Amino acid sequence: MIYDEFQFMEMNAMEYKLEELTKEEAAYIGGKINEIVPHEVEADEETFVLKVENENGEIIGGCIAEAYEYHWSRMFLSTLWVDERYRHHGIGSMIIREVERIARQKGCRVVTLGTASYMARPFYEKHGYMVFTTLKKVNGYISYSLVKYLDADTPEYVPTNNSGARFKVLLGSESDADAIENGIDTYSEAYEPEYESVGFDKKLVDKDGRFVAGVIADVHKGVYGYIDALFVEEPLRRQGLGTYLLREAEKLAKENGTPMILTDAGDWNVDFFKKNGYLLRGELKDVPKGHDCYELYKMI
Repeated sequence: MIYDEFQFMEMNAMEYKLEELTKEEAAYIGGKINEIVPHEVEADEETFVLKVENENGEIIGGCIAEAYEYHWSRMFLSTLWVDERYRHHGIGSMIIREVERIARQKGCRVVTLGTASYMARPFYEKHGYMVFTTLKKVNGYISYSLVKYLDADTPEYVPTNNSGARFKVLLGSESDADAIENGIDTYSEAYEPEYESVGFDKKLVDKDGRFVAGVIADVHKGVYGYIDALFVEEPLRRQGLGTYLLREAEKLAKENGTPMILTDAGDWNVDFFKKNGYLLRGELKDVPKGHDCYELYKMI
């Protein structure tokens, strides 16, 4: 974008006031974004927890995942953890197999997940997962996004040590999810500290105080920022308001020592981010069915 265009964008934005976004408005943005995506991509989201307990009822492993059902056809495995005392006993493989079973039951075509260079990339690759994005962090570690197409002809991995089979994978609760997250956080702290996060939930309102555009973002100080959602009311699009909100989020990230900002997009909105300097770092073909989705980044 050349300077004159950016100047025009700022002049348009000056007609509006930047304010904090309310929870109700954040929910409104989520609903409106669901209306924007192609009709066949609309989906229901369900979060579930799986756990494994030992003989004493202690949680020794588990996962948290989100299923985007129907046409989205995607399961995201956000967290998988096994207690250090019980690793290499096949428990992680049991959890993976159950996640994939549930994913197939719900009609999901793929399972995606994230891991890091100090974590379990080889473990997932043994189970048929493939890297589709990499990201080198300022601390030297690399994060990866992986995907497995459930309709692919992938041989099932059988661990050498299956002694963990004496335990069962069970459905868990919110309190079980807390225990699983605490387990993975404790493990990760040995490699990466917990980064301070700053939320950037902002809106533009007109002279009468009416909502016209909003952005939901997070900035992890010194690491990266993330654009979760961005929406502009239809009559006011193509006037630079979305770009203005992007720039404000990027400005906050830069002020907090963050070298890059990330986001996700589909083939129905990726051009907006490309025009604003975002580059592709990964692509999922035909996910959801008939469409492609992308992970993008921008150095700031």
